[in-house]
Amino acid sequence: MKNYIISFTLLLTLCACEKKSEPSKMEAVTDVMLVPPPMAEQKSVGDANSLSKSAADKPASPQKETIDTSKKIIKEGEIRFHTGNLNAAKQKIVTSLQSLGGYVAEETETNGGDNGQKEFDLKIRVPAKNFDRLLEALEANGDSIDTKNIRRKDVTSDFIDIATRLKNKQVLESRYLDLLKRATKTSDLLEIEDKIAEIRTDIESTQGQLNYMTRQVAFSSLDITFYNKQGERTNNENGLGYRFKQAITQSWDIVQGLFFTIVTLWPVLVIALIALWWLRRWARKRKQQRDAE
Repeated sequence: MKNYIISFTLLLTLCACEKKSEPSKMEAVTDVMLVPPPMAEQKSVGDANSLSKSAADKPASPQKETIDTSKKIIKEGEIRFHTGNLNAAKQKIVTSLQSLGGYVAEETETNGGDNGQKEFDLKIRVPAKNFDRLLEALEANGDSIDTKNIRRKDVTSDFIDIATRLKNKQVLESRYLDLLKRATKTSDLLEIEDKIAEIRTDIESTQGQLNYMTRQVAFSSLDITFYNKQGERTNNENGLGYRFKQAITQSWDIVQGLFFTIVTLWPVLVIALIALWWLRRWARKRKQQRDAE
């Protein structure tokens, strides 16, 4: 009986020891699971500084911009034609031009001349996409085309060259601005500011060239000259009112010619007036002497 009691006591002791060992094993497993996984890639302090420096030196916006490499064509030319009705032809040209999105940049009207010819000269700008349509309208309105000279110039390479130079200058300016932020010496600050001012001047000049070329490509230029032949007159010009107006004009021209002739001969007229005054005075004295005798 006593042996059974001792065996039972030993069994209970062993069970208690196993229960105490199980929590320690669980705690060990739990501790292992709570350890954070190692970083896949860790940079040293020196590497981090070099990365931040290279990021600062790298310009942000200028390099992200892309240069337009599409074909750039400048269209310009002259056209001259005869028409029987100048005012009607001008109205048709202006109406067609407005419908195509263009405008008259300069207008010149010439009346008369040696051959009595009257003509209009219009310098117009029209969107490049509507340039050919305007030419077709002009050829349809004119009675006869005297001359037509159209030029098309490919400036794609020039455009890309200017745009590339502009982009490089902007990148250089960005780098100098970054240097200006990190400069500490007054001499360095002044030197960098002078360099930035010089680069900014170059950027503005290059940008102006690019803007001018862009406008030349977007809007085509055309010099339009139309006229009526000598002796051609409308019905109003053959009427009484027109003849009366012409007579007044001619009379005024005669008066002007006479006035300028007198102005030209003023020394002769002055001498003649002085001589006339002296003769009258001499005649008066002679008469007084005769009366006294």
